[in-house]
Amino acid sequence: MASNVATPCLLTLADPAVADVIGQAASSAGIEVVATRSLRALLEKLTERAWTATLVSLAAEHVDERTALRVSEEANSGALILTAPAVSLERALLMERAGAVALLREPVDPGQLHARLAMLLDEGPEVGVPDPPETDGRRGEPVLVGDSPAMGEVFETIARVARSPATVLVTGESGTGKEVVARALHWAGDRRSGPFVAVNCAAIPEHLLESELFGHERGAFTGAVARRVGRFERAHAGTLFLDEIGDMSLVLQAKVLRALEERVVERVGGNDNIPVDVRVVAATNQELSSAMADGRFREDLYYRLAVVEIDLPPLRERRGDVRLLALHFGAYFARRYDKPLAAITRRALQRLETAPWPGNVRELRNVMDRGVLLAQGPTIRTGDLRIGAASPTGSAHAGRSGAAGYAATTSLQEVESDHIRRVLLSLDGHMARASTTLGIHRNTLARKMKEYGIEPPATPRATP
Repeated sequence: MASNVATPCLLTLADPAVADVIGQAASSAGIEVVATRSLRALLEKLTERAWTATLVSLAAEHVDERTALRVSEEANSGALILTAPAVSLERALLMERAGAVALLREPVDPGQLHARLAMLLDEGPEVGVPDPPETDGRRGEPVLVGDSPAMGEVFETIARVARSPATVLVTGESGTGKEVVARALHWAGDRRSGPFVAVNCAAIPEHLLESELFGHERGAFTGAVARRVGRFERAHAGTLFLDEIGDMSLVLQAKVLRALEERVVERVGGNDNIPVDVRVVAATNQELSSAMADGRFREDLYYRLAVVEIDLPPLRERRGDVRLLALHFGAYFARRYDKPLAAITRRALQRLETAPWPGNVRELRNVMDRGVLLAQGPTIRTGDLRIGAASPTGSAHAGRSGAAGYAATTSLQEVESDHIRRVLLSLDGHMARASTTLGIHRNTLARKMKEYGIEPPATPRATP
């Protein structure tokens, strides 16, 4: 947990030779060191104050796995750092169980320890993660998170129309949460006891989509060995969610329009009109006005679908919601993975709040999923986050939208050079921390800086 003392202070339990190196590295990082020589003394010191971090050498006398776990449970221990004469899978697993932020090999490299301690100080105060949500994933209640004005309008519209049978069209970029809105409309309406049936119109081949929606009779086509009930029938007395409706062919659009207007469907290969009582919610990330102008989408179907239209804003237009979403997803995945997550550092939250999020809420969700899994200890730090190119959702979307920040004609060398400059600038020229952020050795960073003509930064002053 975060230290409550004004002066950063490290409590250590290690042999004298190791303790001397630790003391020098901590001092250079602007951290006071209190060294103990026995487990009893360490435990006594833990009750006296809140510590920035506690370092325990697994080679110290009377120290074993239980010691590390016991220290990690102390409220005042701060970030736990373990050292050992050799690293192994067993010790890495211990690090994970104890929630340690690092496992360093002895003899401890002063530069490596300095970088770890400086990063801890640079993270700033911690922001507590709320208790895990009891609704999301347990009772089926969809959770829409946000208190921005744009989301306030979305909430109000859902509340006004949920109990009506009106067809709703949800628009917005990929990843903004259109299906969550559809589920919220279903859950908040009179049909919540009925089925919620979702179909992605873009994910099913055109020649199969008609059968998927309306069903087919036995022998209707090759391979139709039995009667199949379509999605419209399966959603009877409930809600049918038609995702990516803009990708549907004009032929199928006409059949969907008939089903909406007459409330009947006809199975492929059949002659009977089958009544259906279903509330339809459709969604698209396309500009249907352009599709209608181009003749790719029926105007009459659009007006039949858009009785009520809900437009979801992209995450970049609701940045005030990023923190709420990050804390929500942190709590959700902590419960899902049974992780003891308690907080996110302020620096990590600031990084999330300033990210471009081309993949919107889905990308943020993926980043927090990974962050919870990678977090060492009860706190998510900036090093646990993988944003941008390292996020599959973000990079894929950027490739389609051109929002990655670089032109498609930019060379890999130019991208790498620019990214190194940006990382150094964001870290005030700290070479050790920059190499850790970039995931490369400091010598490799120095070589690349020379190769790209990047001037070495001035020697940074110790973090106060």
